[in-house]
Amino acid sequence: MTTLKAEKRNMEIKAKRLRREGYVTGNVFGREIERSIPVQMEKSAVERLLKTSHKGSQIMLEVDGQTYNVLIKDVEYDSLARRVNEIEFQALVSTEKVHSVAEVVVVNHDKLQGGVIQENLSEVAYKALPAALVDQVTVDASVLKVGDTIRVKDLELAKNPEIDLITDPEMVVVTVTAVHNTVPEETAESDEKAQ
Repeated sequence: MTTLKAEKRNMEIKAKRLRREGYVTGNVFGREIERSIPVQMEKSAVERLLKTSHKGSQIMLEVDGQTYNVLIKDVEYDSLARRVNEIEFQALVSTEKVHSVAEVVVVNHDKLQGGVIQENLSEVAYKALPAALVDQVTVDASVLKVGDTIRVKDLELAKNPEIDLITDPEMVVVTVTAVHNTVPEETAESDEKAQ
């Protein structure tokens, strides 16, 4: 499991200043933590982490020598500055179910037999014990054909008895529709004029 190093944040220093100095701020909260722990992490370490982990991922967070098994609950981006501003972590308790999300990833687009995939859902919300947490669920496009619809209840995640779905099982995740080749009107008109 991935480990991210953090240090306790001095709340007298403003978050804006820390960001200018190359840090990402955050909080660790959980049932067994009396008050949330404000933390700061090096921006470069956070960027490396987010290449493989994301909201819903389970990681180890080391804060001043103490390690917590945490879930990435939320990642706040500043899209204009193209940076991560804040990350919320939930410290996990092995006997307590937590709310999380699994990212929907469609693979093998190039092996789709005709048709176009429409992705309707990017993540599935659920509750589970830490041992059963899943951060991604894949849909294999190579086994799909025109007219197919995959619903939340069709995903592997939904078949796991240790996972309680929060997202409606009937919600459509992906559909495959036929490709309609239509000639744009402008082209048709210019062809008529040429004759």
